Amino acid sequence: MIRLAICAVLILALLLVAALCAPSRAHAQTLTVYKCRTAQGQLIYQGAPCKQGQQQQTMQLDDSGPAASPLPESPNAPPAAAVAPPAPPSAPPTPPSTMYRCTRATDQTTYLSANGDPPPYYAPLAMTGIVPTPLGHITPGVKANAAMVASHYIQVQDQCVPMTLQDTCSTLRDQFDDNERKLSRAFKSDQPPLLQREKELLDQLKHC
Repeated sequence: MIRLAICAVLILALLLVAALCAPSRAHAQTLTVYKCRTAQGQLIYQGAPCKQGQQQQTMQLDDSGPAASPLPESPNAPPAAAVAPPAPPSAPPTPPSTMYRCTRATDQTTYLSANGDPPPYYAPLAMTGIVPTPLGHITPGVKANAAMVASHYIQVQDQCVPMTLQDTCSTLRDQFDDNERKLSRAFKSDQPPLLQREKELLDQLKHC
């Protein structure tokens, strides 16, 4: 009996392999297997109906074929492109160097300074405004005093205040335009300092 059971299992396995390897038909999705028992009690599995006088049972097997499995990735395939991280937000431009507007102690005219700390200097007392009356209007009785004031010198220092960013950029643009006018009219031998100044102004204007 053990030998018969082993034979029956082998026959069933062969039928299954044949069913999977056989060309599939568009309208056939299942396969019928016949289980036959002979008069001697032997079990037979076959694809055709059992012979007359044999006990018959049927089994329905799926004949739809194996599902396609994904192909393995080739070892030589290029790696998938990595997604680049988003670019960081651009930093705001740094402001230009602070400029200062200075007022001369002698005549109250203004000029620009890069450091806002001009060195002190000596000026005639008559030019500082400390003496409220002009020397030409001093009464005749004090001519000696007028001469003393005119010849006396005193140490003074100009006063400076920082400029706003808007004023600094506006001043730099005016200086650039003025330098370009001079450069367009200068002889070739006079152009090097103007070209150097042009470069300096362009570097500062990048921050505006």
